[in-house]
Amino acid sequence: MTKSRLEAFSDGVLAIIITIMVLELKVPEAAEAQNLKALIPLIPTFLSYVLSFIYVGIYWNNHHHMFHMVDKINGRVLWKNLNLLFWQSLVPFTTAWMDKHYDKPIPVALYGFVLLMAGIAYVMLQKELIKIGGPDCKLAKAVGSDTKGNASWMLYLVGIGGSFISPWIGIGIYALVAIIWFIPDKRIEKFYSTDQEI
Repeated sequence: MTKSRLEAFSDGVLAIIITIMVLELKVPEAAEAQNLKALIPLIPTFLSYVLSFIYVGIYWNNHHHMFHMVDKINGRVLWKNLNLLFWQSLVPFTTAWMDKHYDKPIPVALYGFVLLMAGIAYVMLQKELIKIGGPDCKLAKAVGSDTKGNASWMLYLVGIGGSFISPWIGIGIYALVAIIWFIPDKRIEKFYSTDQEI
């Protein structure tokens, strides 16, 4: 399989994940539709969707940049990419469960667990690509010690544990990790020449 085919497949899966999530946004019943108050019960669903959409977008963006920096892949990369897609494919389910029970610890903790496993899967894929390219490859130099990634794992674990004290702690920490990754990361982009399309 070529690198471009792997990217196209991954893009398709992520597009389906987003589509499944947006289908959870149900319109109000016809009798209530004339009033903006009808949207109030949908606020948890919408906020859960926004958070998960941002996470999927972050993964799509970073996945694109990461594969833009590598020249070759192998069978192990394919399986590790599938592992990442597997955990991401669970995001719609955990998002739907959390938005219906955002005040309960188990749904919020499970949402965090899926985010944690997706993060681990991403790092495994990244390490495999660096192994193929060698320690002096562009990706290895761009990633460096990956402080941001390591901090994310710790925050996910705190969020999962914090969910059993208060689900809002978990939700707040998951949102914080999304904000950290939403801020543009120049580690990879600085290795592109200014005239190269990203």
